Amino acid sequence: MLPAIETRFRVRYAETDQMGVVYYSNYLVWMEVGRVEWCKQNGCSYREMEQEDGILLAVAECQCRYLAPARFDDEILVKTWVERAHARLVTFAYAIELAGAERKLATGSTRHIILDREFRRTRLPRKYFPMFGLRG
Repeated sequence: MLPAIETRFRVRYAETDQMGVVYYSNYLVWMEVGRVEWCKQNGCSYREMEQEDGILLAVAECQCRYLAPARFDDEILVKTWVERAHARLVTFAYAIELAGAERKLATGSTRHIILDREFRRTRLPRKYFPMFGLRG
């Protein structure tokens, strides 16, 4: 499997709730940001997979464990890696941290089934096997 990648950004004011902390669903958005960047840094964009190859990575399951709150203007570090991969299923894992403090804010995972343009289950094309640590 390929190593984890890191994505950094600052918490935007719009991402916080009335209590002044990041609203819980934004952590799932941050996981998506990390996942898209993981694909891009490892040689393939989501756009290429979808438009050129007709492959969709549909979220079948997501999990997030909240450990500590993030607040407006905090610098966030999202670490993303592939935890498990098969030709028909890919699981990404995430560690969301407060950058510079090495304090975990959340951990999570997303499981993706591979679909074609008609939303039927299919397999990853072989050209993606190395990217996900699969053998041909």
